[in-house]
Amino acid sequence: MKKSFMFCLVFVLPAVCLTSCEDHRDSPNASFPERIDFVAERQYPEGIAYSAQLDKFLITSIPQGKIGTVDTRGNYEDLLTDPGFIAGIGMKVVGDRVFVCNSDQGRSTRSTPATTRQTAELLVFNLTTRQLERRTDLDALIPEAQPNFANDVTIAPDGTAYVTDSFSPVIYKVTAGGAASVLVRDDVRFASPTFGLNGIAYHPNGYLIVANTGQGKLYKVDLQNGNAISEVGGTGALPGDGLTFLNDDLYVVTGGSRVAQVRSLDNWQTAAIIKYDAAGYTGATTSVAVNNQIYTLNARIGENGTARDFSIQRFR
Repeated sequence: MKKSFMFCLVFVLPAVCLTSCEDHRDSPNASFPERIDFVAERQYPEGIAYSAQLDKFLITSIPQGKIGTVDTRGNYEDLLTDPGFIAGIGMKVVGDRVFVCNSDQGRSTRSTPATTRQTAELLVFNLTTRQLERRTDLDALIPEAQPNFANDVTIAPDGTAYVTDSFSPVIYKVTAGGAASVLVRDDVRFASPTFGLNGIAYHPNGYLIVANTGQGKLYKVDLQNGNAISEVGGTGALPGDGLTFLNDDLYVVTGGSRVAQVRSLDNWQTAAIIKYDAAGYTGATTSVAVNNQIYTLNARIGENGTARDFSIQRFR
């Protein structure tokens, strides 16, 4: 059953870095390893972020509904959870707050028949108090008969959050004050018979870039032009997962086995793949820009076993 909206706390966010970069506290002189191996029992993390406050990476967990930390030496620790946190998907850190998509694909220890494919929430945790500050239900914004899966989130400089849904062809909007709405729906360009909208990234020129995994396409949503949707041409088939901007290039995790560096010279009307990094990725999902580098999460996505070995890898 679709849920009514719940707002726990209203707050205003500071501006975020225009390239979605989450800097290490010693940046740019800090030494980061090329690969960080870590052990976390049955974590299967889908999302990654970085907290300068903690000086650590943050990772989600699909089967356990929690967020943990990984330092540059590969030490893992549990950090955040909540009884209603079913499966952590995409995540961003802004200052001392963590924005994370809560969904249910039926693979979590907290999955139920009522929540499976019927959960799309944006949770906001406070890193200082380690408490859940706000839970915004997004699934109530669309008809109950339609499935839901909140996948990824990006944050604009004014604190507005934009969230993709992989099972329904919509992008949600949540203001800094917590008001939720459907930003845009497109039953053709955002649809897919399998997995639809996935990664999302905000560009400082006032638009969003989103990946439709099933279609293998990137789309631009122009927030300053009536949320007009256009396909980004020129990349060929690119079934994207996580999207991360760094120095105006877009890094696209694709196929779980490589990361594409994509560049546009015409404000993302078209783009071209200028480089692939395709060595050492295992079920990769998404990346984070930190210390002026791209770090990608080897999440072993698609597995649902008892794995305990995961890694974070720098784009080379």
